[in-house]
Amino acid sequence: MWLYLVVLVVLYYLLRWYRERQVVSHLEDKFVFITGCDSGFGNLLARQLDQRGLRVLAACLTEQGAEQLRNQTSDRLQTVILDITQTENVTATTNWVKERVGDRGLWGLVNNAGICTPTAPNEWLTKQDFVKVLDVNLLGVIDVTLSLLSLVRKARGRVVNVSSVLGRVSLSPAGYCISKYGVEAFSDSLRRELSYFGVKVAMIEPGYFVTNMTQDEGFIGYLQALWNWASPELKELYGENFPADFLKTLSLLKPRWTQNLSLVTDCMEHALTACHPRTRYSAGWDAKFIYLPMSYLPSFLVDLIVYCYYPQPAKAL
Repeated sequence: MWLYLVVLVVLYYLLRWYRERQVVSHLEDKFVFITGCDSGFGNLLARQLDQRGLRVLAACLTEQGAEQLRNQTSDRLQTVILDITQTENVTATTNWVKERVGDRGLWGLVNNAGICTPTAPNEWLTKQDFVKVLDVNLLGVIDVTLSLLSLVRKARGRVVNVSSVLGRVSLSPAGYCISKYGVEAFSDSLRRELSYFGVKVAMIEPGYFVTNMTQDEGFIGYLQALWNWASPELKELYGENFPADFLKTLSLLKPRWTQNLSLVTDCMEHALTACHPRTRYSAGWDAKFIYLPMSYLPSFLVDLIVYCYYPQPAKAL
């Protein structure tokens, strides 16, 4: 009985390995549009796909980021300045993409741009703090996707949305987790709708990686500013030591953070170039062996795990 089970498992993984090794033909003729290419995952993916021979259309937030990327890549790669929170900018960029892809359509759309601050206890924040994160991480993704969807459908191509392990289990307060849960829901519904047109939708769910978005300076600056603006009642409730304890909690995660961004971009590349891409890609050992299993645990167990490392307010019961 056990032997049959082992054989079935081995056959399953062999079949999956064989299917996932099959690569789409004529990659050199395919256009891929990537957001957030100034640094981090988007920058590395743009360079990686350019080396692979694809025609990369890289959207950067700043001209400096665009120039640096052009200096590191071939003449095939083209850049455009894009702020995904500005609908007029998204519309203009869509027209720019149409001019370049022509009748071939857009093979790949990678929604990579994102932010993670402000990060602080929910009670410290205002509605606008949540809106700031949602505008980029969720509404910006939706706006770009809807604008370019007809081009992707024409090519029977791929949509790759960068989510997070924090879109599976909420461990960080404020808008970041909310936005990533929204990306998961949007991707699921989009995948089912577009399957009728031969378009595949994949989600990338990285663990903790060191990028410009996760630098300590950003967390410290926002947290200190929020603490300075907090009311006397909140300061008394949480205690003067809470901000330092909160930062110490983040520092405990740092040994698990990795600088090997290719673990993420390799997943993105596979989603764009494989004949049979996965629906979800977990990147990083912490995503695979800690956060993903946690997402399947009962809520009371997840709460217990979070309580073990999250700092408590001074006036906690």
